[in-house]
Order: sequence, then C-alpha cells, then structure tokens
Amino acid sequence: MRRFLVTGAGGPAGRALLAALTRRGFPATGVDAAPDAPEVETVPFADHPCFVAEVLRAAARHRAGIVVPTVSEELPPLAAAALGRTGGPRIVVGTPAAVAAGADKWRTARLLDLAGVPVPRTLLAGWPEPERLGSPFLSKPRRGRGGRGVRLHGTPGAFPPPMDDDHILQEYAPGAEYAVDLYADTVVVLRKTLLRQGLVGNAVSVRRESAPDVADVARAAVATLGLTGPVDVDVRRRADGTPLVLEVNARFGALSGHAPEVLDALLADYP
Repeated sequence: MRRFLVTGAGGPAGRALLAALTRRGFPATGVDAAPDAPEVETVPFADHPCFVAEVLRAAARHRAGIVVPTVSEELPPLAAAALGRTGGPRIVVGTPAAVAAGADKWRTARLLDLAGVPVPRTLLAGWPEPERLGSPFLSKPRRGRGGRGVRLHGTPGAFPPPMDDDHILQEYAPGAEYAVDLYADTVVVLRKTLLRQGLVGNAVSVRRESAPDVADVARAAVATLGLTGPVDVDVRRRADGTPLVLEVNARFGALSGHAPEVLDALLADYP
C-alpha cells in the first residue's frame, strides 16, 4: 500500500489533498510549519536549513514512500533535494529551474510573453509608464501564494506606499477567472464563481466548465516553463474574452478537490 506525506497540511491545498487521499483509502500523514490539528506534525518553515531533512525524517517515521508538497515556498528546496535522488521517498515536484520560473511572477510573465502565451501587461513596481497597464490595475507580491497581498487600484497614480522590485504591477482583466488543474495530459477547468474580496482574491465557490481556450493557454504555460507533476494555473479573461495566464503554481491547488482526475493521474504515475 502506498503511503503519502503531504506538506502544508494546514493550508487549503494540503487539506484538500489529504482528504482526497483518505477517501481513496491511502494512508497519508500531514506536516506543517504551523499545524492547526493534533494529527499534523510540525516541521520547520521552508527557509530553515533543516526543513528538507525534517520532512524526510517525518516520511521515514511514517514509512511514506511519496512526499507531496503543497506550499509554494517549499518547492525550491524540495526540488533541489529531489534532483538525482536514488533512494528514500519520491518527491512529487518539478525540476529546480522550472519551479524557480513558476515561483517568480515577474519571470513567469516575461517567459510566457516571450513564448507567445497571453499574459496581462506586467511591470516591476517602480518602473516608469505605469499608465501602460490601464485602469484599474493590480499590485501584488512578486513571490507569494493565492490572493495574499493582491490589491486593486483605481487609477495608475493611485499607488500604495512605495514598493520595491519584490512587487509587480499588472493589468486588471475584468472577465471570468479560472483555476486550471493539470497533471500531464489531464486538464480540469474550474470557473471561480465567487471571490473572497469581490473582484480579486481566493475563490469562495467554483464550478467545472468546458473552456477549451482556457485549457489551451494553461497547457501552453506549463509546457513553456517545463513543469511536470501537478500544476495549478490561474487564468482570467480580458473584456474581449481573451484568456490571460495570471500565475502558475507548480503544485496541487486549493481547489484540487473539485478535480479528482488530477490526483488519479498522479496515482497512475506513482504506482
């Protein structure tokens, strides 16, 4: 019987994945840097020098042969640890280069734009000519998860306190927003029907939708970045209907419970 260790077990993606594995009858243990349940073990934060070692020790204690990270900040150290491993648990993560590209929203936007994958107009905070973004526009952390730190601004001059190049400014697309969950050839499109902050933020509710153009740009983004394994892509439409890739998360998304085929595809890949 395959045993799993899921990181970020206190977050929405980790909880969803643990619940899905349990429903399928697989033994699964959760770890988290700030656990909110007694059955979830504590590991250091991703930037701690002992993070990877503690995750692997937890996997060994629970005889877990497969480690599935669900926190963006954990992906780079775990990708580095997985590179060239020949023993111990298998870590479900992309290559270090691909993970690094997906973790940096500025780099993601640049790489996808150069490859012809449609993305919002994007600038590093502090760059000149922000009026190129139109109005309204968004500011967001260059690296971060979900809707954390995302702000909508009404006019190009309406900046928050001065920001450095750890933030980006981005065109606001007013159309429908989607989460696209992928694993290899498996693609599930989820339309976000309600957002926590109204016009932006994490999804409160979703529905499955057939949107081939949305699925196509998500596939193109994943291929451009060279990502493997589970990927969660946020897409939003311009007023004219053009789908734009907002960001790419090289992990299971918070909404993966609505896309069980993605976990099925991973299980088929990790017998």
